[in-house]
Amino acid sequence: MGFAIRDGLILGVTLATLFGFGPALLALVQTSINRGFKAGVALAFGVFLSDLFLVLLSFQGVIQVVEQPKNKLAFGIVSGLILIVFGILTYIKKPKVKAAEVKVKDPRTITYILKGFFLNVANPFIWLFWMGTMVAITSNYEKDENAIMTMFSVTLVTVFLSDTLKSYLAGKLKPLLTEKLLVLINSIAGIGLMIFGVSLMVRAFWF
Repeated sequence: MGFAIRDGLILGVTLATLFGFGPALLALVQTSINRGFKAGVALAFGVFLSDLFLVLLSFQGVIQVVEQPKNKLAFGIVSGLILIVFGILTYIKKPKVKAAEVKVKDPRTITYILKGFFLNVANPFIWLFWMGTMVAITSNYEKDENAIMTMFSVTLVTVFLSDTLKSYLAGKLKPLLTEKLLVLINSIAGIGLMIFGVSLMVRAFWF
């Protein structure tokens, strides 16, 4: 079982560092800066739940439906539109550095969890990543279910802890930010999400 834990740590660190730069990370940083550490962790937990959901689906083989050409096109279009909508909403939002003095009611924690969940699920490359990883691991571990589940559990927890650290570090930057810089960060995050969305739609038609 030790090898499963080792492989899970390696995959988790790799996923968090080399493949962790996507729409979910943009939303995580923007949320942590504007809404604080608690909101950032809630969003990271939503991403964690979506990854867990996809791992379970891929383990059952359901995720293979996405690979069918007709489904792949529809999924790419829908997920692209979701990211574009998130991007527009993020872009037009105008954060205030001293928002605490105005007593603006923050969205509930469940809102951030759902945002993290759907942002991650809307990325078809995450689906393909987990499907490909599941095929490789299942083959490598000779269908040892306990080892497979241990390996993926360690991977997901490692990624979640990494996202929590990113949220903490982003939140620490807030005292150094001006209102103009916060607006710029929101704009960059929004544009980034829209670019990701358009890219997904283009890829869905192109490939």
